[in-house]
Amino acid sequence: MTGGLLVAGTTSDAGKSVVTAGICRWLHRRGVKVAPFKAQNMSNNSAVVVGPDGRGGELGRAQAMQAAACGLPPDIRFNPVLLKPGSDRSSQVVLLGEAVGTVTGGNYRSMRERLAATAWATLDELRAEYDAVICEGAGSPTEINLRDGDFVNMGLARHAGLPTIVVGDIDRGGVFAAFHGTLALLSRADQALVSGFVINKFRGDAGLLRPGLDMITEATGRPVYGVLPFHLDVWLDAEDSLAYGRTLGRPGPPRGDQWLRVAVVRLPRISNATDAEALAAEPGVRVQLTVEPADIADADLVVLPGSKSTVGDLAWLRESGLAEAIGRHAAAGKPLLGICGGFQMLAETIDDEVESGRGRVPGLGLLPVGITFGPRKILARPVGEGFGAPVRGYEIHHGFVSRGEPAPLLRYADGRPEGAVVGNVSGTHWHGAFENDEFRRRFLTEAARQAGRHGFAVAPDTRFAAVRERALDVLGDLVEEHVDTDALWRLIERGPSARLPFVPPGAPT
Repeated sequence: MTGGLLVAGTTSDAGKSVVTAGICRWLHRRGVKVAPFKAQNMSNNSAVVVGPDGRGGELGRAQAMQAAACGLPPDIRFNPVLLKPGSDRSSQVVLLGEAVGTVTGGNYRSMRERLAATAWATLDELRAEYDAVICEGAGSPTEINLRDGDFVNMGLARHAGLPTIVVGDIDRGGVFAAFHGTLALLSRADQALVSGFVINKFRGDAGLLRPGLDMITEATGRPVYGVLPFHLDVWLDAEDSLAYGRTLGRPGPPRGDQWLRVAVVRLPRISNATDAEALAAEPGVRVQLTVEPADIADADLVVLPGSKSTVGDLAWLRESGLAEAIGRHAAAGKPLLGICGGFQMLAETIDDEVESGRGRVPGLGLLPVGITFGPRKILARPVGEGFGAPVRGYEIHHGFVSRGEPAPLLRYADGRPEGAVVGNVSGTHWHGAFENDEFRRRFLTEAARQAGRHGFAVAPDTRFAAVRERALDVLGDLVEEHVDTDALWRLIERGPSARLPFVPPGAPT
């Protein structure tokens, strides 16, 4: 069996996804045939893969990003189980790319055996195909209430005999306590696979950290393999960057004499909001995720992103006062864009017996269309044009336009209309459209004109694909420069040491 490694974390958002991507990039640059893997992901950010038979499938967007770090196209096997939360109590289950039902806390146990068997068989298949498979855990491996039946963290490591490293975010504080506590609450058999630690997001003089590194090694018998510095360019496809109040990325100075201010509504069930990242890559474009009506009032362009719960998030817009602020923004003639679920919210009516089961509800009424939800999820990677520029995107939605024929925002390659444009309000079901450079430039130029930002000028040389590649190279550089890669390679190739000490008390009984 080929080499492998599990990247676990002390918490969610400790940096597992980016560290996994960095290790993948490092190995890929060394000529290793490497693949990523996450047995089960819980996320509403997904990528679409279309097979030779034309059927579409989904996987977590983080695993699509990690695949790119490996120089690979996305593969549904890289994330065999994807849970897409539709509420606080239920999630859609996507198994090997296909939606197969809904899971709740009550029925998860009955489904878990099937999900685990699929995940383990898929990992075994990948390990037979690749030189190395770098696996990402989920949450923390020390969620002691979930250890029984776990197949994502130490359950996966035990099944496949994977050496495990634990990543901790020092920016949150308490990283040494988190390392020790994570290890000390694992069983003896689980601890035997945990080989060491990686510190993420360190700021300052690494020399000041040395006493702590020595003490945690003495206390646990395991080394700290590296200390990764905080880096401002690590933000693409990182789900913790989607927190509201955050400015996405590092906006470069404008090419003209004015900025374009973009407000992206941070919906409770936000889905594939990574669409906004392509806008944030443009110089002079400031993209902020927000839940504040005041930010909508100050924005030049407002974006309603995708949602896994269109009707539920629409109700939240009204309750929070954001719907009224969005209406005032549109009435002022300033540009408003809806993407996928956000597009559906702009409609006059939404008929939904599928996702929410609420039947017909009024939309925001800003586009003259009616939306109906069908039982079959549309998964596609369409090609077409918009604003006279070629566009490629991807679709993930149950809702479709069932009434109204306004001017389209986009057209499929066969000439069929997609989306809608009425004055300053527009919408589309296509995700990823703004990753197409010329389309993005033309859209932003028109948005600036409508917003009265006549001093804003798009940059003619921004290439989003190159921005993403540079970000992946940054991750690979961080691993190469700040991690003991020789030790990491020994782990991947040979597995964990047989002499790792047990740290009491161990897993509670």
